[in-house]
Amino acid sequence: MTQTSFSSPSLLRLAGLPYFVIAFVARLPFAMMVVGVLTVVVSARDSLSLGGLTSAAVGLGTALLGPFLGAAADRFGQRPVLTLSAVLNAVMLALFAVVVYSPAADALVLLSAFAIGATAPQVSPMSRSRLVTIIDDRMPAVRHARTTSATMSYESAADETVFVFGPFLVGILASLIAPWAPIALAAALTLLFVGAFALHPTGRHVSASRDESGATPSAASELFRPALLVVVLGITGVGLFFGAALTSLTAFMADRGASEQAGLLYGVMGIGSAILALGVAWLPPRFSLRARWLAFGGILLAGSLLFANASTVAGMTTALALLGIGVGPTLVSLYSLGASRSPLGRSATVMTMLGSGVVVGQSLAAAVAGDLAENVGTGPALLAPLAASVVVVGAGIGNWVLTPHPPR
Repeated sequence: MTQTSFSSPSLLRLAGLPYFVIAFVARLPFAMMVVGVLTVVVSARDSLSLGGLTSAAVGLGTALLGPFLGAAADRFGQRPVLTLSAVLNAVMLALFAVVVYSPAADALVLLSAFAIGATAPQVSPMSRSRLVTIIDDRMPAVRHARTTSATMSYESAADETVFVFGPFLVGILASLIAPWAPIALAAALTLLFVGAFALHPTGRHVSASRDESGATPSAASELFRPALLVVVLGITGVGLFFGAALTSLTAFMADRGASEQAGLLYGVMGIGSAILALGVAWLPPRFSLRARWLAFGGILLAGSLLFANASTVAGMTTALALLGIGVGPTLVSLYSLGASRSPLGRSATVMTMLGSGVVVGQSLAAAVAGDLAENVGTGPALLAPLAASVVVVGAGIGNWVLTPHPPR
């Protein structure tokens, strides 16, 4: 057993380096969509409020339809679902640009934005599901836990890197070319790279609704077990934090006449979070996932307290650096728990449930924090990330109670 565990190929060799490059670029369009939609609507319709509603419509479409795309992938395989989704999403992006610049009613703009989110290819959840399946099927059991943890660390770091770089790329393209340019590039990348991701040979590992032994998938009711739902709640709390933090940070910087620098400050947290997310793979196995959730969630809570009481840019930067230490490892721990608790044959569904939890939380908190900042003041808006952190830690406590004995 020991000799096999050392001589068996790594996940990098099993999947191939091109897979990771393709999967990384394929998730970039999704990171560009929300900000790209906001940018083009504000430019074409001269309405910041409509721009915010349109971005929320994209998130709502993804949140409502994402789990169904995951369930379809578990039932019919990733290849047909991703291929169809890529084509439809590219078409919807192009249609959205036409609608925005036309005299069409605002309601049609919102409907087309919802269609963008509803057809968005679920690359990140599908990649996680695909890699976990390869680990389970083709690697020795003694390496499953550590390799899964390392994989979730990489996937979370890749997501955060893309979500820092995506808005930056939107700003560059909109400034140098035109506001519609990010939408056009997102459509092209969706066709090329999501298509390549769909057709990559690793797709064969998740191409059927039965595993290699012929076992049928678990019943759909298994998706509603408390031990899994508490993970969904926790990751929704992380989404709430993301939405509240960026929106309230923008209000904080706007009070100082530098709202355009909010993205740069936010990058302090994003880059630190990505680096720490990668470091989770080197934590000792005895530091269980449920303990990591509470430990790093506690750091997130402490950072949120600093965030809420920051009065200077230097103080806010310090708070964001501390938040980066907490949020990345927390996200990795939640995805790892989701992977370990996925019912048989339902991994894509679970991963899209988790991804949708982030999107729902982000959209909801951005709307609430924005309303607080505009109608009550920046101070109350700065408390929104703290409330989100309480949700994360509260769910972590619930998880501790539900799983008194962590798996070996």
